[in-house]
Amino acid sequence: MHASAERLEDLYARYHHRLRKYLQLKVDKDTAEDLAQTTFVKALESMHSFREHASPFTWLWRIAINTLKNEYRSKSRRHEKYTDPGKLNNRFVSYEFASNVEIRLDVGSAMRQLNETDREILTLYYDIGCTLKEISEIVGLKLSTTKNRLYRALAKLRIELVDHEEVPPVMSILQNLLFMDRTNPIHAAQVREDLIDELGSRIERITKLVRHQLTGKLTIEIYPTLDAFHKAVGEPGAPDWFMGVIDDRTIKIVSPLSPGPAHTYKSVLQSTVHLFTILMVKEVNPTAPKWLYQGLGGYEAGLMTKDYVRDSIHEAVGRDDVPTFEDFEDNSWKFERKKGFQFAYTLAEFVLRTYGEEGLNRLLRQPADFKEALRCSVPELRGRWIEFLKEQYA
Repeated sequence: MHASAERLEDLYARYHHRLRKYLQLKVDKDTAEDLAQTTFVKALESMHSFREHASPFTWLWRIAINTLKNEYRSKSRRHEKYTDPGKLNNRFVSYEFASNVEIRLDVGSAMRQLNETDREILTLYYDIGCTLKEISEIVGLKLSTTKNRLYRALAKLRIELVDHEEVPPVMSILQNLLFMDRTNPIHAAQVREDLIDELGSRIERITKLVRHQLTGKLTIEIYPTLDAFHKAVGEPGAPDWFMGVIDDRTIKIVSPLSPGPAHTYKSVLQSTVHLFTILMVKEVNPTAPKWLYQGLGGYEAGLMTKDYVRDSIHEAVGRDDVPTFEDFEDNSWKFERKKGFQFAYTLAEFVLRTYGEEGLNRLLRQPADFKEALRCSVPELRGRWIEFLKEQYA
């Protein structure tokens, strides 16, 4: 029994993560962990039945599936529902293009066009990291058949295989799906580089500007249409200009190729910089005011030209209709209609030009204490900002 326990400990170290990840595609996170633990308990009890010629993972997988079926039956008796990965709204493939930046592409709608077996093959290969041999044993198909099914499934996702001797890497999937509407391969290669370059060239500058290194990995999730993005972030029916959001360390955006009527290909790329800046500001200080993170984000992204900002607000500035600091905290859709983004842009510009990066960083870390950060009171700062507006934007 001691030898069996040692053997199982080795299997646990090697396969627990993969089993749990697979189960999380079927049930919630906590239930998946419970089922994974139960799987290894049952495996210890059945260690005598393991045959060395079999794949350890597929042996554990079968135990996990039987455990999962028992869970389904139990939930059915309790009139509860479970999650079917084939019915999930969003599924992603990912690619890490820097040490701490990952791009994730929503392929949920494409995945739903596949039959259950093909979805399972793709899931096991890309999500769980199974070998083709393991997958063939799991789905009960010959190795050659499994490989062919994988190729056909990828073809249905409109992926062009560059090397038919090997399964294409995730980057091939990402590139082809993201730019599958571009028929010119030279142009497709260029726009792929645009997405990476737009953010990649700014990460270092913004990191230096706010004097902070990103903690953990940055993920960029790309949704195929504006409608898909709005639904994914829980804002169906949102305005057309709303095409990106920060969720923890994840930037969620619409595909640059389907920006909707209010944006362009370029502005979506620039928005990733805007959102990255917001993320960095909030990491430095989660209580940073909206004018600071939105203003600095817009200013650094170059999403709005100075002429555009001037055209948007010059009439309001001329009649002294300038928002207070409290006005900037409006989190409704009215913020955009009240030119909140434009005024925040000018405020960030004013702080940088007047107080420099030193002043910006003091303010970023103690935004409620203008006296300490900028050596002036709130009314004094607002008065100086309004003077700046009348000089630059009236």
